[in-house]
Amino acid sequence: MSAIHEDVALQAAQWFFLLNSGEATAADRRRWAHWRAADPTHDLAWQRAERVSLKFDLLPRTLAAPVLGRAARADRRATVKALALLVAAVPAGWLAWRSVSAREWLAAHRTATGERRELRLPDGTRLVLNTATALDVAYDEHLRLLRLRAGEILVETAPDAVPPDHPAYRPLVVETAQGRLRALGTRFVVRQFDGGRSHVAVLEGAVEVRPERAADRPVVVQAGEQAGFSSASVEAVTAAGPQADDWSRGILRARDMRLQDFVAELGRYRPGVLRCDPAVAALRISGVFQLRDTGPVLDSLPQALPVDVLYRTRYWVTVVAPGT
Repeated sequence: MSAIHEDVALQAAQWFFLLNSGEATAADRRRWAHWRAADPTHDLAWQRAERVSLKFDLLPRTLAAPVLGRAARADRRATVKALALLVAAVPAGWLAWRSVSAREWLAAHRTATGERRELRLPDGTRLVLNTATALDVAYDEHLRLLRLRAGEILVETAPDAVPPDHPAYRPLVVETAQGRLRALGTRFVVRQFDGGRSHVAVLEGAVEVRPERAADRPVVVQAGEQAGFSSASVEAVTAAGPQADDWSRGILRARDMRLQDFVAELGRYRPGVLRCDPAVAALRISGVFQLRDTGPVLDSLPQALPVDVLYRTRYWVTVVAPGT
């Protein structure tokens, strides 16, 4: 992918936030259109700004306020710089970054990065949506269907109005990109990963997993078990850890976890880029951490491990070896 000069990246970031601030005039929009059409690099920078801002949730709600205080203006400047940095950068993994799909944006229920939300459905089923989750609910006279577009949910099923042996019984099914999970009177967690994989952990009852291309070979996952699955097959069923639903209580529990894995999991709950340098990736960490504010968690790492936390901006953070 072509590199973009820092000046052009900054211009794209400034235009992006102006046009999303609610303050742009018709003249501003004409100047933006002229700037975008003036050079192919400008158009590329603009497209990348849109893509990156969606991926990293870099548009704080406060930017839409018509009057900005000093702190908000400072936050806006920092966010513009962070977006410009991301637009200009071309890291090795750029092409693998996932763009947010239209189906996710149009989902009936969504959470932002770091947000959790509880839903009660008409039949009494309780759902908890984890960070960056998109979900559609499609109940009809035959099926209670939950379409998980992205992210992770905790499902506590309620019984249907009629018993399972009744002709009008409606099973509760969770659909991911890889297949369908039928609840068998249960409490379970489903996560939709990028890269063609889903995962289920069953806390109570049981769940029947039917991969999209192997629906005739279902696998039943029992309470205390977990399994990943692709559209073609279900992976080996293993014991589920007790921390499977910790996130629903705002907790990240690490038990001798590799630092790289810990940083990757923590990064799900904060906007921007959070990385772990390979030099410290194999360090181990244990503890119970609050997800409500990831800043103190990062600040505590140098007290627990031989690492430093480098803030290039508030949205670009790397955990590195001391003195790096």
